[in-house]
Amino acid sequence: MTTKVRDIIKEMEIIAPPFLKESYDNIGLMVGEEEKLVKKVLLALDCTKEVINEAKENQIDLIITHHPLFFKKPNRIVREDLQGWKVIELIKSDISLYSSHTNLDSAKGGINEKIVKMLGFSHSTLIEKSSIKGYEDSGIGRFIELNEELSVEVFIKKIKESLNIENMRGVIANKSIKRIAIINGSGQDFFGKALALGADCIVTGDTSYHFALDYKELGVTILDPGHFSTEWIVFLDVMKKLKSKFNDVKFISSKVSKDPYSFL
Repeated sequence: MTTKVRDIIKEMEIIAPPFLKESYDNIGLMVGEEEKLVKKVLLALDCTKEVINEAKENQIDLIITHHPLFFKKPNRIVREDLQGWKVIELIKSDISLYSSHTNLDSAKGGINEKIVKMLGFSHSTLIEKSSIKGYEDSGIGRFIELNEELSVEVFIKKIKESLNIENMRGVIANKSIKRIAIINGSGQDFFGKALALGADCIVTGDTSYHFALDYKELGVTILDPGHFSTEWIVFLDVMKKLKSKFNDVKFISSKVSKDPYSFL
């Protein structure tokens, strides 16, 4: 069997249909050609310079990232610009790049749903349900209502263990919680909907000072493991579905895909 980029795209779009993406998003084949043969795939959260160099060293044919290389059309592609360097280097090295972002977050069995299971919850409902017929079980964010209250201290420990992290930020408004909203990545746009559902705890990344201040006053605990940590290990787990479809392709998890933040 000879696998091409288009074959991998076909399976990716079954896992995460493109029409589930948010309106602002940019997904799909970013660089390369669908007819390219694929023997090695590199999985990374972002297409950084380090990831591209890693791909070159490992003779990678296709990089699959969660975050797109660009959200908006670039005005130019020149080596002097960071994005331009990446595009030129990918083309010169004959490496294709594919991204599956908010559609992979939303999809049934996708990142939003997977992180809920990784944190030990068996049941959740959607915070923002997809309006697309036949895909009402997809959408952004998950909401969990527990039968009994859970200690915040115990939940923090569970998050650290499940996401393999040592540190996280927290806005502690309660000692115990019962209604939890989980939104991987940057979830502030959904805080209002989470509050309307009665959330007394929100797990997400990229929280800003004024949101933290306001929601603490509203009695909502915010647990922020960071954008990277709420997605990277979860993304790799979801990609097991794709790996199982291709016996002739070697999938490699990036060793240089890392959180840009350091906890000092």
